[in-house]
Amino acid sequence: MRSGRLIDRRGLLCTAAGAVGVGMLPAGVGTQGGPAAVKGRIKQSIAYWAFNVAGDKWDLAQTCRIARELGCKSVELVKGKEHEIVREHGLTCALTQIDMDPDPPFVRGWNHPDHWPKILQVTKQAIDEAAHYGSPNVICFTGYRVKNVTSLTGPEWSPEEGANNCVAGLKQVIGYAEQKGVNLCLEILNTRDNTHPMKGHPGYQGDHTEYCIDIIKRVGSPRMKLLFDVYHVQIMDGDIIRRIREHKDYIGHVHVAGNPGRGELDDRQEIRFKPIMEALVDVGYRGYVGHEYIPTREPMKGLVEAVSLCDV
Repeated sequence: MRSGRLIDRRGLLCTAAGAVGVGMLPAGVGTQGGPAAVKGRIKQSIAYWAFNVAGDKWDLAQTCRIARELGCKSVELVKGKEHEIVREHGLTCALTQIDMDPDPPFVRGWNHPDHWPKILQVTKQAIDEAAHYGSPNVICFTGYRVKNVTSLTGPEWSPEEGANNCVAGLKQVIGYAEQKGVNLCLEILNTRDNTHPMKGHPGYQGDHTEYCIDIIKRVGSPRMKLLFDVYHVQIMDGDIIRRIREHKDYIGHVHVAGNPGRGELDDRQEIRFKPIMEALVDVGYRGYVGHEYIPTREPMKGLVEAVSLCDV
């Protein structure tokens, strides 16, 4: 992977982080006949960045108002003062972002000991924010396999080395998360899609479900969880419902997006989300399901459809 793709990722995430002003609701909001989420068995969340970088590019206040209107309980992947905007709208941030600026949060991860000082600092900061604002989870990442993440070239950590480093690093912060009552959620990301900087992450080390589960088990804390991203798991491993049942005790948060393309949850993609949501209910999942797809058409219409589909 060339460094240009890293810059593209950075630009997309910084766009989302910079747009937290107050704006008007998109045309048509308020004419949908009430909330799309009404059953309450699946707590739904909207990933702010995804709807800020595409479609109508909603700012954070817009996203929060739309979440409330649709019956979603959370707007997620915010950090710092953004939490205040979420709280002002009576919402929770289901998953708190870490601040690795100027880099994307998933590149410099726990698999590289040289990165631990900064990651420890920003993770503790995010844990403090989560505890203060009532956010149950903080995101974390393995990082990229390559040791030189500036050039994204050269020697790589082996799978064993990367996992061992992740376990050792996470053990340095998990006690703090336990004290604050906050989960750390390790995310699996796919390494197959190279068409777009936020649809796939070639070079990411934690690209298989069981690889991440092994790290989580070895950390050995009830506060160490898996961010089960249905889109990424489908690409890398498949067998979604069986994996939900197998790893139910370790799933702390769920993301959804259509595959291929990381778009809407519609009939242009291959994943059947209704039975996946039913499986989550069946195994007693009590966390949130975050809509983290990149809109390709009118975003309000697509989101109403997605929230309705997941309301099982």
